[in-house]
Amino acid sequence: MMASIRRCLPLLLVPLSLLAHAAEWKHSEKIDALFAGEGVTGTFIVHDVAADVYTVHDRQRASVRFSPASTFKIPNSLIGLDTGIVATVDTVLPYGGGTTRRPEWAHDMSLRDAIKISNVPLYQAMARRIGIERMRQSMRKFDYGNGDIGTQVDDFWLTGPLQISALEQTDFLRRLAQDQLPFSKAAMAAVREITRQEGAADLHAKTGWGNGPRKDVDIGWWVGWIVKDGTLFTFALNIDIADDATGAKRVPLGKAALQALGLL
Repeated sequence: MMASIRRCLPLLLVPLSLLAHAAEWKHSEKIDALFAGEGVTGTFIVHDVAADVYTVHDRQRASVRFSPASTFKIPNSLIGLDTGIVATVDTVLPYGGGTTRRPEWAHDMSLRDAIKISNVPLYQAMARRIGIERMRQSMRKFDYGNGDIGTQVDDFWLTGPLQISALEQTDFLRRLAQDQLPFSKAAMAAVREITRQEGAADLHAKTGWGNGPRKDVDIGWWVGWIVKDGTLFTFALNIDIADDATGAKRVPLGKAALQALGLL
């Protein structure tokens, strides 16, 4: 595992590496204890944007790239809206027919509803409507992991070659939260709206579950941002998943980590 991590480290974009190097980094024993208590291997990183301070569990892994899986539904939504393929987040889109892995996916629905249940076939259908060239042009507009979408427009975020690190996730989400991505302000506002989680906290988040570096291990994500007392904090969690029980720990573990830091 350590050897594979070292091989992945050079893949980080240089500007982000320099930015993160200049920032202050803090190690959290509280989050260490949470991961140990759950018997989970992974990383959790929080960026206090105003203070430019990162608090992290496993800093080395936070810089390793993995498949973004369904966390890519955030930029995918932005691209669909910005290109005009989807008029609004309430436009009803077809799922395309056929069998689906989850029965709740087998319905036409809007992005507002689809992102809540992580509807893979609907987002794949939207990506096909965007098309490979328009998708590639959109991806070139902003830094997102290795930026590599390959030649298959409807699965590059699930099976590769697109990869992103937890550190890079926090930077992408910072720019989205602060209206600083090269997309229309209307598209960014709409995606911020549909990623907001229920509850009193100003919390935005998305899960993901995709292929890992080994056949016997998947990667699970929970990424997002929270505004606490007017201060923006972006975060990203990824963990190794060997079974459904471990996969179910993503959100509870992430929320416990935010609570340990007094953010939730």
